[in-house]
Amino acid sequence: MGPHRAPHKHAPTHRWYQVMCLTGVDYFSTLGYQPGIAALAAGAIAPIATIVLVALTLFGALPVYRYVARKSPNGEGSIAMLEHLLPRWGGKIFVLVLLGFAATDFMITMTLSAADATAHFVENPLIPKSFGSHTILITLILLALLAAVFLRGFTEAIKVAVVLVVVYLVLNFVVVVSGIAHIVAAPHLVVDWRHAMTAEHGSPIMMVAVALLVFPKLALGLSGFETGVAVMPQITGDPDDDPKEPAGRIRGAHRLLTTSALIMSVFLISSSVVCTVLIPDKEFQSGGHANGRALAYLAHDQLGATFGSVYDVSTILILWFAGASAMAGLLNLVPRYLPRYGMAPDWARAVRPLVLVFALVAFVVTLIFRADVDAQGGAYATGVLVLMTSASIAVALSVRKRRKTIATIAFVIVAAIFIYTTIANVFERPEGVQVAAFFIIAILVVSFASRINRSFELRSSSITFDDAAQEIIGGVCRTGTLSIVTHDPHSRSLLEYREKELQQRAESHIPDADEIVFLEINITDASEFDTDVAVHGRIYDGGPRILWANAASIPNTIASILIAIRDSTGVNPDVYFEWSEGDPIVNLLKFLFIGEGEVAPVTREILRRAEPELTNRPHVHVG
Repeated sequence: MGPHRAPHKHAPTHRWYQVMCLTGVDYFSTLGYQPGIAALAAGAIAPIATIVLVALTLFGALPVYRYVARKSPNGEGSIAMLEHLLPRWGGKIFVLVLLGFAATDFMITMTLSAADATAHFVENPLIPKSFGSHTILITLILLALLAAVFLRGFTEAIKVAVVLVVVYLVLNFVVVVSGIAHIVAAPHLVVDWRHAMTAEHGSPIMMVAVALLVFPKLALGLSGFETGVAVMPQITGDPDDDPKEPAGRIRGAHRLLTTSALIMSVFLISSSVVCTVLIPDKEFQSGGHANGRALAYLAHDQLGATFGSVYDVSTILILWFAGASAMAGLLNLVPRYLPRYGMAPDWARAVRPLVLVFALVAFVVTLIFRADVDAQGGAYATGVLVLMTSASIAVALSVRKRRKTIATIAFVIVAAIFIYTTIANVFERPEGVQVAAFFIIAILVVSFASRINRSFELRSSSITFDDAAQEIIGGVCRTGTLSIVTHDPHSRSLLEYREKELQQRAESHIPDADEIVFLEINITDASEFDTDVAVHGRIYDGGPRILWANAASIPNTIASILIAIRDSTGVNPDVYFEWSEGDPIVNLLKFLFIGEGEVAPVTREILRRAEPELTNRPHVHVG
């Protein structure tokens, strides 16, 4: 099974701008709280700090993820680019850790956005104050409704996203234009703002320096890029797209990423300016009317209660549905790794069971954090920044391999900026790492438990025999019996095979009239789970007949080959083993992690599970 086996291979696809709305419900919805976060973190220089953030978006994050889209167009994201940096189990564990951060990002996006939608709902002046004591219940209801949409399918989710994003952006445009009009009509506001900046920081150089220091606190405004590449399989490509390098889908992803980044950049800067200039500082503080809802405050203050309530409804809906992009990211990302590693049940490739699992986890997270937006902010920023940092590092390493010096230097600088931003965020909000650690540990524990539970499956995606192997099997099976002796070769000399045959005939009482076929399995990468097994044949002149194959596990591959021979020839083979030496527990661990060890009893157990009918089961003999 290759890395491009997609869980939604035959699902309908959509135009890039429609998919942009699905990812945009997360990205664009940050306008609901980003201007307030900027004002709270940077004060009067919030617009300057926002410009720094936009510069990093357009000249850092956007080029990085456009490159990622070219290199992993089937939804694996930047994790796929890093998967091959470390071999075997090291690479698998590295991916699991990154998936832990991805789960932190996407899952907290769902719970935080639903909690923020609840906050906007209960803070609306038309809503009775009594609703404020039921925030957890309201948040759980919103999450349940989100899951219900995805149980209907991706198409329904995208239709809802398109409507919500278009309405929300139009309403934000009205609020921002109204704010700019108020500023133009009252020039003294700009003068007061400039005086405030000068009083706080003095020279323009100091303003820029402080903006550079505080902009990591604005990192939530970078969310959405990883989701944009994770949902690439949803984008309609060209009819003649190559599945390994679908040019049409990549082009659509580039348009999605670029368009959303440009739209968001314009709104981030303009909203930061109008909110900083028009809203008093005290209103941004905890308990203030603009805390976490700066643009909603302006909508009520500048355009009246009716428009403000309409804006509130739109904000509530898009914040609620912001979890849709996170859910889409999880549904596209998780099935591409864990089932392939044998670290999730095979049903994890299906959409609906995963939706229920993710919804349940979201309920638990909401209960743990009691639907508190501020308590989840650190974990959200940590997940976003770690993924963006890993993506920038992956791109820098990839470009370096192509020996493009200037591009390498540029991407190394971008990676360094993201590393600084991530470290600064970790020191500022260490609880984010703690939450991410919980998700990482949970994924590691569940993954390895699933791997152990599934270790006794056949684990072969396909079994093929070359011409020499078919000749050996066909020739021996004409006698009506097939005696297979498993062999761990050393010198592969004719003498070695003759000694092995004499020993096995004596110990296992194989009749002299029965021809023996040796079977050799060579371990390649024991960390793999499902493998396509190609069985080769080798015949010595007047000597032994050997079948051999490369695979991830000896017992599972032997069992798969025996069943494949039975099914293709109608002859139920006999297989002969020697007892393994050493501690049984150590041998079992060797089987689980390096694919060998207690071969005979494990092979028999795999055959027993694969073929319940005793008379149809290949016969296992141990000498």
